[in-house]
Amino acid sequence: QVQLVESGGGLVQPGGSLSVSCAASGTVFTTYAMGWYRQAPGKQRELVAAFTRDGSTNYADSVKGRFTISRDNAKNTVYLQMNSLKPEDTAVYYCFASRYTQTYWGQGTQVTVSS
Repeated sequence: QVQLVESGGGLVQPGGSLSVSCAASGTVFTTYAMGWYRQAPGKQRELVAAFTRDGSTNYADSVKGRFTISRDNAKNTVYLQMNSLKPEDTAVYYCFASRYTQTYWGQGTQVTVSS
């Protein structure tokens, strides 16, 4: 059983920075695709950034150049550094881990960008 525990998030002003992290347990970390989705009120959940199983990265066009995903294999942790935040980045951010037909989710962490 994979468990994902998120931390970070919070309230930040437009143009500010925030970081969220996701610690995974119960799995061989590097064999899973891992990353972040987000869901804003009234909108569908969308992919933000992720590591594929071969280690490459994918980013949503809306966050390219502003967000950076990274990982610490020794700590089984994935990070999302968010810079130049905009009000439209406001959402609940969910960590995920997937392999084959299995997908696991974290509990979600709120990121609010507002002045």
